[in-house]
Amino acid sequence: MKGSGIALALPFLDAMSPVFGKASNISKSPKRFVAMNAALGFHGPNLFPEKEGRDYLGTPYLKILEDLRSDFTLFSGLSHANQQGNSGHASEMTWLTGVERPGLAGFKNTISIDQVIARDIGASTRFPSINLGTGGGGQSISWDANGVSIPCQASPSKIYRELFVQGTEKEVEQQVNNLDRGKSILDVVLGDAKSLRSNLGHRDKEKLDQYFSSVRDLEVRLEQNKEWAGKPKPEVSYQEPADVQDRYDLLTRQKLMYDLMSLALKTDSSRVITFSLGAFNAVPTNIDGVKTDWHNLSHHGKDENKIEELEIIEKEEFSLFAKFLGDLKNHQENGSSLLTNTAVLFGSNLGNASSHDWRNLPIILAGGGYKHGSYVAHDSKDNTPLSNLFVPLAQSMGVEIEQFGKSTKSSLRGFES
Repeated sequence: MKGSGIALALPFLDAMSPVFGKASNISKSPKRFVAMNAALGFHGPNLFPEKEGRDYLGTPYLKILEDLRSDFTLFSGLSHANQQGNSGHASEMTWLTGVERPGLAGFKNTISIDQVIARDIGASTRFPSINLGTGGGGQSISWDANGVSIPCQASPSKIYRELFVQGTEKEVEQQVNNLDRGKSILDVVLGDAKSLRSNLGHRDKEKLDQYFSSVRDLEVRLEQNKEWAGKPKPEVSYQEPADVQDRYDLLTRQKLMYDLMSLALKTDSSRVITFSLGAFNAVPTNIDGVKTDWHNLSHHGKDENKIEELEIIEKEEFSLFAKFLGDLKNHQENGSSLLTNTAVLFGSNLGNASSHDWRNLPIILAGGGYKHGSYVAHDSKDNTPLSNLFVPLAQSMGVEIEQFGKSTKSSLRGFES
């Protein structure tokens, strides 16, 4: 299946305005969504101001974003309920789903909010969604309709080729042939499975129906992929990146992924992107002043020396994030900036990584055309559901939902469209 390209679904819609050449022909700027998760969290005192409101005083991390102050909202006091799982980092699996007790007995994940959005706005682009990672220990944060993890791509060179390198005529023909073979295999498998249904019990029939649904989705994607196979890919003035050989070179890996996300959005190759920033039990290379392994630093136990090293890493992460937002803001399309048309969710599944606390998550929402410029502090003791942000965010993109995960409202204080 992977050899047929199914792992990277490429749907086609006749009514769309395809992206040919260097720029899009879209007359009205579409909505986009980007979600980025830092698996080891951020040191709260360096991020959260003492008082909420629009006149908050800048903290060490927020000062890095000062030039973009009017382009984002910082939230505290949000979380998903009951995130104690089979490990202290299990809540990474449920950051975009909100399912309780991640990884424990009986746990089954559900569709992530990015995929809910992709179902509505993803069909107009070559890639309905793109799921990225640094390959640095973090896991995928994107999950399909059956609660199955969508693998994240960590190779910048492969991502670049999928997005922008057009195959030869022979390669395209071979790709279409592979897709045809994949479709015929699915036909056989689906036929065999249907013949079993009459002899199964209720629970097995439910599982089989889920399987049928997945097969039908793959069939549609195969047909759409064939339509895209022969269409020109956008041209970009960005040299194909080489993969970073040093697995612990955190900053270079993140920078390349930010560049590729920006290019994908600018060329309208995809309108939904997720990015796992990564984490590992080693010393990040090429960061002056850091001599301790990153995971150990996140468990600082209020040791000032460890916090000082951790701050160096996290400031670099915020600097790359600021450059990404600035790049989107400086790119104009149809009289507005790309950042205005792109909702960017940036945060973590851990509020205090030192104690594996999944409450009081650091959440930044930037762009998207929303009203920004404030720090909004919710009461973490009341466990204000993070999903209460997901619902109006999806609604603002045209997705007709009133509830998601464990949301209790279809609105959230501080979210203003």
